[in-house]
Amino acid sequence: MAGHFIRNRNAQMLLVALGTAVAGEFKINPFDGDIFRIALGSSAFLLFLLLLRDLPCLKTGVLTGATVLLFRVALDVFWPNRDPLLQSFLNHISASVYYIVFGAGLNLVRKLDHVHPLLLGGAAAFADFISNEAELLTRMLVLGTSTFRLNEWTYLSFIAVLRTYFTTGIYSSIVMSRMRAVQAEQQRRVDQMLSFGSGLYGEVFYLRKSVDTVERLTAASHELYRNLKNGGQLEHSKRLLDITQQIHEVKKDSQRILAGLTKLSELDQDARNSDMPLSQMADYSLKSNGKYAALLGKEIAFEQTVGADYRTPLFIPLLALLNNLVANAVEAIERKGTVILRIDEFRGLTRFVVQDDGRGLDEADREIVFEPGFTTKFDDEGASATGIGLSHVRDIADSLGGSITVSNPPKGKGTMFTVSIPTISLKRGD
Repeated sequence: MAGHFIRNRNAQMLLVALGTAVAGEFKINPFDGDIFRIALGSSAFLLFLLLLRDLPCLKTGVLTGATVLLFRVALDVFWPNRDPLLQSFLNHISASVYYIVFGAGLNLVRKLDHVHPLLLGGAAAFADFISNEAELLTRMLVLGTSTFRLNEWTYLSFIAVLRTYFTTGIYSSIVMSRMRAVQAEQQRRVDQMLSFGSGLYGEVFYLRKSVDTVERLTAASHELYRNLKNGGQLEHSKRLLDITQQIHEVKKDSQRILAGLTKLSELDQDARNSDMPLSQMADYSLKSNGKYAALLGKEIAFEQTVGADYRTPLFIPLLALLNNLVANAVEAIERKGTVILRIDEFRGLTRFVVQDDGRGLDEADREIVFEPGFTTKFDDEGASATGIGLSHVRDIADSLGGSITVSNPPKGKGTMFTVSIPTISLKRGD
């Protein structure tokens, strides 16, 4: 209920008017007496109208002028001075005129909020100065006051410039904070989509392989069934036919799941930019795996060198590839170490090198490291990991027309994986 009240335009205008009236009581009096005030009310009014862009400036100015007039008259009449009602009204009618004129001026100033803050502040100061003149003219007509001397006008102009630039500075700071918050939220969503997209790509990639395998298995099983039936082994052929039918059902279910995931992957791809620079891919991969290292309680320094940087539409499979390699490097380090990611271009090939100073690989393991099921990772109970990560990377590299090799780093211990992919393959679509 309260939220709906605040969102209502008339309610917002009333809050602006009341807030301005209260802020106007925090004031300084640069001249003798209490007839002319330089208060925070104008600064508050300016800030409100810059922030609340849906409010009509002139209408808000009229409501604010009336509210300020009634507020000051009420203070004079009831507390503490108990001035005569008519005299108090005449004393403060000029303040009402000030906010009406200031509202009209801000109707033009607010259209300039996209320009440089200095220009915005200057325009607001000019509107404030004109409003002050309207207030003084009203005082001359109503109270018969004399005009100000030149030094008083100069001081008044200085105060107008000072408070408007101060207010527009606050407004610019608020706008920048909002923009940074929006950018941070957008970046968080992009990171989530990239993580989701690269993970989904891997699942679709392997499910498609599984569907192809089941397809071949179904065909082979049915062929064997016909051979057994033709050979007179009816009992075995019947059992094999039943198995073939079950395999076929698994294939249909897998195809339905693959179709849904493929459609979801295509929608996710459309929601993102069509390409991404290699440097941004490297940043994202190291950033996400930095969080992974922290989750594992490891102190790992990440270094990157990007010697070749261009935009590629194939950033999702490349991210899946890099994330697997960098994650494996993180897992290979026991407690503390360094992971290095280098991207360069050599003889028409773009190379992605991931190097760690972990425990390394035995010479015999290098021949089978990319085979499905291979792993050197065991938990405290001796259970092995799934071992699909590096075979996944190899398959992705193959699908992009590239290759992957494993070797010792030039210096020190650890492991170095190098993925080489034709640059023309990654740049296609440019």
